[in-house]
Amino acid sequence: MQYLFYIAFLLYLLYPVQSSEISHSNTQVWGPALTDNANLPVRYLFIHAYDKKNKVIKKDLGDDAFKLTVHDQDAGRVRAWVQVLNLHNGSYIGRFRMYDHGGQLVVNVKHEGKHVASSPYSLKEVYGDECYCPLPMKQWTKALQCPPTYRQIEEDLKPHKVIELSTFAKRIVERFTPHHSVCHYAVVNNQVYRQCHGSITDFKMFMDAPLLSLTRKVKLPDFEFFINLGDWPLEKSHGDPLPIISWCGSDGTHDIILPTYDITNSVLEMLGRVSLDIFSVQANTGPRWGKKIAKGFFRGRDSRQERLDLASMSVKNPDLIDAAITNYFFFKKDETKYGKSVKPISFFDFFKHKYQLNIDGTVAAYRFPYLLVGDALVFKQESEYYEHFYKDLQPWKHYVPLKHDLSDVMEQVKWARKNEKKAREIQRAATEYARTNLKPADIFCYHTALFREFAARQNGTVKILNTMEKVEQPQTSCKCKRSKKTKKNERKEEL
Repeated sequence: MQYLFYIAFLLYLLYPVQSSEISHSNTQVWGPALTDNANLPVRYLFIHAYDKKNKVIKKDLGDDAFKLTVHDQDAGRVRAWVQVLNLHNGSYIGRFRMYDHGGQLVVNVKHEGKHVASSPYSLKEVYGDECYCPLPMKQWTKALQCPPTYRQIEEDLKPHKVIELSTFAKRIVERFTPHHSVCHYAVVNNQVYRQCHGSITDFKMFMDAPLLSLTRKVKLPDFEFFINLGDWPLEKSHGDPLPIISWCGSDGTHDIILPTYDITNSVLEMLGRVSLDIFSVQANTGPRWGKKIAKGFFRGRDSRQERLDLASMSVKNPDLIDAAITNYFFFKKDETKYGKSVKPISFFDFFKHKYQLNIDGTVAAYRFPYLLVGDALVFKQESEYYEHFYKDLQPWKHYVPLKHDLSDVMEQVKWARKNEKKAREIQRAATEYARTNLKPADIFCYHTALFREFAARQNGTVKILNTMEKVEQPQTSCKCKRSKKTKKNERKEEL
């Protein structure tokens, strides 16, 4: 009998939820991948298993519990990269990137060969990222359930009730060049043109790519804008700020903020040239909360004095802090004071630790969204710098605040150790916020909302300067196939 008990226990560990407990009809599947016209570089959906009593299953079902496939009802095979991410709690993220496909699509979600929820899902208006088939803005934003605007956009555009096109370009070039690198963009008839100023303009690719991807999906209004290609925000004028767009803001400047090139590029290159994105982190959050190492953790280069100070604290207090510098570039290396430099590790390995220390780099640390979405408590340094979403967050609700000089790091880590319940509550609120508000659709919706409101404030005619070059769309064999209903809606919106 004892032998049979051990066999049964071993089977329970290997298969914690029997397949018979999973209800194919009660299991929930939802997300923009299942909506016509909700075109993004990578389409995604969410799966959560339910049992036959309609109770949510919160146990890990294994990596292969659900299978996601896509096909064309007429043509059959669709060239696509498909992935299902296991979140280890009965829920999954399914995602796929299509190549040279436009038109109808069938999405299948199965468990043990049987369809779940309302699968198969038949869609008529689905296009891969490289397909040029832009929709009227109302249709596209409705399909993605984009909000009408954002708090940060409203705040950034308050000083710019009217943008005079006849003068703003000349004023921006005179004020910010040649000491800074900027690019002047014009979007006309949904085509992209630009002229760059400055000595280092390589980062223009981080503005070219989202603009081209957006104009393949949605019809943007004609408008002009300038993007700051550097990390530091530029507009310091308090009396008459110029409307320059940056990827990072600060309390002492008045730049108009877009989502950082880092998180935007992670959306554009998802299932492509990047491995770190808002979804991949959710499937790689390390041990369960109770098994994580209860230390403050940091890895990064020496781009700020406070990072060195943190490394020094780690040398003296290794029981509370595990912080190390991965590369010395700005400051002199001093292993006696700051400890030995270490090799970079996978970002996913960060989450072996329960407490993540978010310390500024040259500006805001662009890793912050990924730290929030993981299963760890984030400690954030007080900072003048911010990304597009920071002002939605509250200290002690979404993160544990740290003084700018980090003098209270050890005190705050000790607090978290003693207040496990509150620490877990903060972590869950932060993770819920990030998973709800920093998805790929949210990043694209934010870009579109800013461009729309920016264009609405411009007075004058948008011009393509002789000095501008056209930013060409990639070549593709994908063809735009609009249904009669979509064409009818397009005509209505244009009228």
